[in-house]
Amino acid sequence: MLTPHDELLCHQLPTTFDHVSQSDLRWTERIVMYGFDRSGDVNVMVGLARYPNRNVTDAYAMITTRDGKARVVRMSTEVAPESGPLGEYRVGPFTYRVEEPLRTVRAVLAPNEQGVSLDLRLRGQFPAYEQTAAFHRSRGRVSEDARRFYQNGDLEGWIEIDGQRIEIDSSRWWFGRDHSWGIRNGPGGGSLPEGANLQPPEIPDGTLYYMGIFEFEDQLVHFAQRETSTGARWQFEGEILYPLETGRAADGIIDVEHELTFRDDLRVISGGSFTVHRADRTTSTIEVTPITDFWPGLAGYMEVNGYASGHWRGTDFIDGFTAETTDLDVVRPVSFLSETLCEVTMAGPDGHPKVGHGLVEMVFVGAYPRYGYTGW
Repeated sequence: MLTPHDELLCHQLPTTFDHVSQSDLRWTERIVMYGFDRSGDVNVMVGLARYPNRNVTDAYAMITTRDGKARVVRMSTEVAPESGPLGEYRVGPFTYRVEEPLRTVRAVLAPNEQGVSLDLRLRGQFPAYEQTAAFHRSRGRVSEDARRFYQNGDLEGWIEIDGQRIEIDSSRWWFGRDHSWGIRNGPGGGSLPEGANLQPPEIPDGTLYYMGIFEFEDQLVHFAQRETSTGARWQFEGEILYPLETGRAADGIIDVEHELTFRDDLRVISGGSFTVHRADRTTSTIEVTPITDFWPGLAGYMEVNGYASGHWRGTDFIDGFTAETTDLDVVRPVSFLSETLCEVTMAGPDGHPKVGHGLVEMVFVGAYPRYGYTGW
């Protein structure tokens, strides 16, 4: 079936843009925008995803306030037929628009019966940059084959909850986005089981995955690492980006060490540091002080109230709810993936600390004896 994207001179397969290269039901393309007021008073996460082999497109918005209340709106429809301007995607009252490729994007949630609306424009202040490719197989089956890019920038716009509007002050907000596509593995992000009557998957003793995106005035430090229960690394990426206006090329990171502390009730960081080893053999230590957390599982990355992202809900679905994130019984079922928004400090070349803000994303399950965890 022809779609508006077939007008573009960018085909890479002898088929139309409503097809991907394989029929795996897990194939997903997703955009996410996320960030917070540096006071910790409010944070927001919005996103949209397409599942072409399921004919599903869905979207969400989640706003969490200092009192721990998370307002969630979830929407779902079908992929086909697609129409409308190039670079614009709609699911019910939610619209995502690419205004300037790799520079400026906008997410709008129009007024709706759920009482939550917003208009957020992210202007890139740092270059968009690619994730290291993630390709993994287990017992002959592809468990993950995905790509992603990230970008941080300045946010403008507003958020409205039950008629109360919060105007965005760009000088007070930290904000970023990512865009991913391919096959995802495990719970979260719309993943589905691969089918019935399969050999059970390999279950590791433990896994620690963490990602840091830390923005300072003159640089953005990004890294992500996956480790086994013994701390052995099995995937890594890291780079240092500089503001677009400088025209300066990115520098590499070759290793990251961590000394972290964790909450007593959940495997979520309560503090600590990351030591970053740069490609030029210099080293920086970044101290992390958490400000607030948010939980993508509530927005559909895990099944909540019978809903999960990527599942067929019809052509005109919308619902919403309020979650009390101070209630462990609410948070624990979605705590597989945690997002911790932080203030960070890093010593500068003159020895004086630079203060920045950022995000620590984490999946931490099973044994990890170094931090005192001995099993699942």
